Amino acid sequence: MGPKRENNRKWWRNNSQRHFNKRYRSGILESSEASTPASSLSSGNRSSTVPELPGFYYDPEKNRYFRLLPGHNNCNPLTREAIIQKEMEQKRLQLLEEDKNRKKSTRPGVNASMLVWKRQLGLMPFTTYCRRVHELKVNCMQRKEVQIVNPEPVGPGTHKFEFILADSSCQRLFAVSDMENGFCKYGLLNLNGLWKDVPTVESHDNPYFTNHKVNVACWATLTGPDSHVLISLLGRQDSPGCVSLIPACLFKNLAPDADDGQPVMLYNIKVSNVWSCVWCLNPRLDCSFSAGLKNQVLVMNTATDVRRTFKTNSDVLAQQFATENLLLYNGCRSGEVFSIDMRVPALSPSNWKKGTSFFQNSAITCLRLLQDENYLMVSDMSGQIKLWDMRMVKYLQQYEGHNNSYAYLPLHVIEEEGLLIAVGQDCYTRIWNLQDTRLLRTIPSPHPASKDTIPSVVFSSHLGGKRQTVPGILMAVKKDLYHFTYNTNTVEKEYDRKPWHPSNC
Repeated sequence: MGPKRENNRKWWRNNSQRHFNKRYRSGILESSEASTPASSLSSGNRSSTVPELPGFYYDPEKNRYFRLLPGHNNCNPLTREAIIQKEMEQKRLQLLEEDKNRKKSTRPGVNASMLVWKRQLGLMPFTTYCRRVHELKVNCMQRKEVQIVNPEPVGPGTHKFEFILADSSCQRLFAVSDMENGFCKYGLLNLNGLWKDVPTVESHDNPYFTNHKVNVACWATLTGPDSHVLISLLGRQDSPGCVSLIPACLFKNLAPDADDGQPVMLYNIKVSNVWSCVWCLNPRLDCSFSAGLKNQVLVMNTATDVRRTFKTNSDVLAQQFATENLLLYNGCRSGEVFSIDMRVPALSPSNWKKGTSFFQNSAITCLRLLQDENYLMVSDMSGQIKLWDMRMVKYLQQYEGHNNSYAYLPLHVIEEEGLLIAVGQDCYTRIWNLQDTRLLRTIPSPHPASKDTIPSVVFSSHLGGKRQTVPGILMAVKKDLYHFTYNTNTVEKEYDRKPWHPSNC
């Protein structure tokens, strides 16, 4: 009874597959011959005319259905994940080919000559002119590989860049790298050599390794601008996490003040489940930082060791201090964004009142205040990026195209150039116009997309410092560092007649 029924099932599957192949093969061939040649049709257009069968996948190249295997224990299985990965890789290679011969403008009727003509006739405000020029430059950026120079030889074991973070002057990068043995390494990259024909950066490594994951970091202004780095280490089962404040001068290959190769930490507090940290630049709350923990917010003054805690209903994943007012904005795993007024004393960790509060669809990954601090940019794990007006508690604009479902991904808001930059979970770097939410450019990753190769980027119009301005994007992927520089040969010549500098915007 059992073997006979199993044979009937196998016969029915094979017969149904042959039936559908014969039924739709002729229709597909006739439709392709009637419209355009088969070679000119893309795989997406051909597969869209074929009905979708549950449990089967239609291969347009072989013109037949294949059964999707339920698991990955078989030899060379055909799974939906493998199919999606193949399609993503084909799309990435196609975009890389298009980038070589890309257009200079994504906005109809806007080119360098037209911008100069309108500016000279007074038909365009100077601020709009500067933003349009940056838009043209962004679309003409070309990729160059950056050589990382180490003053001292580095042993094997470096796995990949985890993330990079630029200081306020864009002269240094704080870089975190994962090691093959499960350890983590962090240090500084000096950007003074980006202006060369073969761009180079000098690496100043920290000889201290940690087996904790560096979850998030930020630059801290304690004894001077960007004089320290605030690092948050994620805890494990055997040891809790911590928040450390390390002087930037100790990130050298030779640290004479370090004992046993370990840098002296100015401040170190052991806290479990640290999800975020942020330094306060408001002079009325000097020498203070905040850390987002599990169901609470920690605010601490490093000079007086005064600690304040605020209990919350969800984990705090993103934070941002205001500089004009004593407000701390927090984004939670539940999708809630709320503010804490630091002027109001809290009687107890659980007895305090929230300020402005609103929700998005998913867990909050990044908060960015604009120069006008009435506006807050918020991104979440559903891929939504929204600009909120904190006075009306209403979102004004939404930036479409961002891809995210679970990753902790930052935002980069550059108001001087009117740009918004974000790296998606699909490893594409997208650039939007900050004013009209137009998607200006989508940059594919130089490496195949995967969960472990999401790029980390830094954008500035004065990379390397204001003396040696090198505008563009720095992208860290795996062990490599790339510089997407402005193509001055194709853009600058057309508006050299009108002097322009980013500082005038």
